[in-house]
Amino acid sequence: MTNSDIPADPEADPKLGIADQALLLTAVCAIGLVGNTVATDATLVQSVTGIAILYVISMIGVLLTQLVPFGLPSVAWISLVGIAATLPWTPGSAWVLEQVGHVNFLTLATPCLAYAGIAIARREIEIAKTSGWKIFIVALLVMTGTYVGSAMVADLFL
Repeated sequence: MTNSDIPADPEADPKLGIADQALLLTAVCAIGLVGNTVATDATLVQSVTGIAILYVISMIGVLLTQLVPFGLPSVAWISLVGIAATLPWTPGSAWVLEQVGHVNFLTLATPCLAYAGIAIARREIEIAKTSGWKIFIVALLVMTGTYVGSAMVADLFL
C-alpha cells in the first residue's frame, strides 16, 4: 500500500520538513526585521544581527525536535536552546544577549498574534455552524466586556 492509496485525514496534522520550516522561518524573520527596524531605534545591522541569532536558535530547536527520539514540542526545544545560549557561563552569552536586546519582542509577536487571530480551522467553522446565533451574542458580549474593562483599568491607572 502506497501513500497515495491512503485517504487523506482532514484531522491529521501535516508535518513540514526541515527545509519548509527553514523557509517559513525566514519569511517570519523578514517580516520581523521590517517591523523591528520601523518600530524601534535599532539600526538595520543591529536588527539583522539580533534576528539572525533568533533564527539560528529556532532552527537548532527545530532540528532537535526532528532528531531527538522523545516527543518534546519544538517550542520547548527552542526555549531550551535559547536558555542555554544565554546562561551566564555559556561562552558568548553576553554578546548574544546584547544583540538580541535590539529586537523588540512585541514587534515580533504582533504579526504572529494577528495571524493566530485570523487563522480559522475547518473544525472551528463547524463548531460555529452547529452553535448557532447564540455564540455570536456571547462572543460580542465577551469582546465588549474585555474592551470596556481594559479601558476602565487604563483610565484608572494611566
